Amino acid sequence: MFLAVLVSVLSVVAVVGIALFVFGLRRRLIQRSGGTFDCSLRWNVPEEPDETPAGKGWVYGVARYSGDRIMWFRVFSYAPRPRRVLERSAIEVVGRRTPEGEEELALLSDAVVLGCLHRGVRLELAMSEDALTGFLAWLEAAPPGQRVNVA
Repeated sequence: MFLAVLVSVLSVVAVVGIALFVFGLRRRLIQRSGGTFDCSLRWNVPEEPDETPAGKGWVYGVARYSGDRIMWFRVFSYAPRPRRVLERSAIEVVGRRTPEGEEELALLSDAVVLGCLHRGVRLELAMSEDALTGFLAWLEAAPPGQRVNVA
């Protein structure tokens, strides 16, 4: 009986350990090529702020620059592919603000919230001030003739 319980406990510990290792390995592989930053995302945000409860809908992730696109990966996922791909030419910045109310608990402590439109879908990105500077510079560094949509 004792041996069966011990084997069960060790099996659970091994599975949890492997799961955590795979999370870490996946993040390391995403960041391997460089150009990554921590970035929370809230997709399909209603135009009226009262329609979304404060602090709800945010998903923590890692974004990676890839040419004229940003690939956004959920942190707590095993998926090898990005959850969202944002194209530079389709991103329109519509506002910038600091987290309000319960959002302060849902986001990283130094986050700035950037309101955007991407192909008609309203979204919000929350990132550090340094990451925001890099993101806005990336938007403005569009190739000649490409529309720049920075407010």
